[in-house]
Amino acid sequence: MSPGVLLSFIIGYFLVLLVISWLTSRKASDNDTFFVANRNSKWYLVAFGMIGTALSGVTFISVPGKVGAPSGDQFSYFQFVLGNAAGFLIIATVLLPLYYRLKLTSIYSYIEGALGTWSYKTAAGIFLISRVIGSSFRLYLVVIVLQKFIFDSYHIPFAVTVLICLVLIWSYTFKGGLKTIIITDSLQTFFLVLSVFLSIYFICSSLHMNIFEAADAIKNSSYAKIFFFNDFLSSKFHFTKAFFGGIFITIGMVGLDQDLMQKNLSLKNIKEAQKNMFSFTGVFVVINIFFLSVGALLWLYAGKYGIHVDKTDYLYPTIALQYLGIVPAMVFMLGLTAATFATTDSALTALTTSFCVDFLGFNKSTDLNSKKKVGTRHTVHIAFSGLMFLTIVIFNAINNDAVVSAIFTVASYTYGPLLGLYSFGLFISNRQVRDKLVPFICVASPAICYFLNTESKSLLGGYVFSNELIIVNGLITFVGLLLSSSPKESPKDGKSGSPKVVTG
Repeated sequence: MSPGVLLSFIIGYFLVLLVISWLTSRKASDNDTFFVANRNSKWYLVAFGMIGTALSGVTFISVPGKVGAPSGDQFSYFQFVLGNAAGFLIIATVLLPLYYRLKLTSIYSYIEGALGTWSYKTAAGIFLISRVIGSSFRLYLVVIVLQKFIFDSYHIPFAVTVLICLVLIWSYTFKGGLKTIIITDSLQTFFLVLSVFLSIYFICSSLHMNIFEAADAIKNSSYAKIFFFNDFLSSKFHFTKAFFGGIFITIGMVGLDQDLMQKNLSLKNIKEAQKNMFSFTGVFVVINIFFLSVGALLWLYAGKYGIHVDKTDYLYPTIALQYLGIVPAMVFMLGLTAATFATTDSALTALTTSFCVDFLGFNKSTDLNSKKKVGTRHTVHIAFSGLMFLTIVIFNAINNDAVVSAIFTVASYTYGPLLGLYSFGLFISNRQVRDKLVPFICVASPAICYFLNTESKSLLGGYVFSNELIIVNGLITFVGLLLSSSPKESPKDGKSGSPKVVTG
């Protein structure tokens, strides 16, 4: 597959996104449009577009590759997906009604009223750090694929490749923000879903199978085991760990994440937001089944034709770009580009929104859409683009898979404290946290979890943590908040027994 053809394809793809950006932002590009799309989005567009945001380039590459990993993953990831689905339902029935009742722009505004200012800034800060690291890492993994198969041919440095990607993303999001992203993400999700289905078709054709023969081949292969119930202590694949970890990771990394919730908050009312989440959940489960099926077919193809890859993440791009022909290669690049940039553009918008609302106080301003405020938002947007650029360059400079993976893992740990903060605010109404201690508790909790994760075999009789570690993380934060709290003063002392909620 010619690098020039692939590059031309990517350029054409971004020209389409730029046209959409111009069409959606030409009439309105103020802060209300950027932050919440004037709260006038269509639920079906949000639901469909969220698929592209939830399924990053990491999912697009890694989930199929892991099916045949030496660690024996097979279809075990689907247990986690079932937990995700349960988590989405909890978000729709518990968190979304709260956010809509308070009419929030940033979901972290709730913490200010429930726990205090320091707690509020801590929650928003956790999101900013986690999303910068997580989104940078996701983009990094895709940029190295683009670098290897396209930009190395032109002797373009890695840093320039990263800069090109971020400039392109910034160029179609800086004006319209969420209003633009809801449209572009819907388009990109369509391309993502289309690429998965077409990949299955092309691989089946190369293996000389129809869809039913392919389904039988997957079923009878060594890759099709879904449920793992053996060896609870030492197996990372045990159903209990995967399912309950999936529930709480979804609540933490979706329900308590400004990025994914911002789209829900752009809808007219709670009924449309819930309709969005329910439909999104169904499509999310189905599309992951197809991702896993692609993985099984890729490994069957690699086995038949003797293809060897150094890393499981290289399986999909290697076969798609070097073995299946020009059309399948274009389809792969279409899906990869769509999955990656649907995640990154949404993250940049959410980071900008959170910083402007949570740290610059835009929600408390009477001139939200003034030229000065819009100019400040542009500056913040550029600053986060630059911060992501530096983070990705640092990832590449480290050039050590173990270290980079550890960084990403530590970033995911930070959502545990958000679980603890929101749980305390929602369920403990008669006690008040020591607000200034909250940042220290939220730093200590993931540090303790990291220690537990690395030493669990010796400390816990051979137990190996998996996704359920986030539950422990949230529980440690919750207990820390509880132990450091004090009873609230009763109304007879002249103070309200419940905190004032600051809306955004």
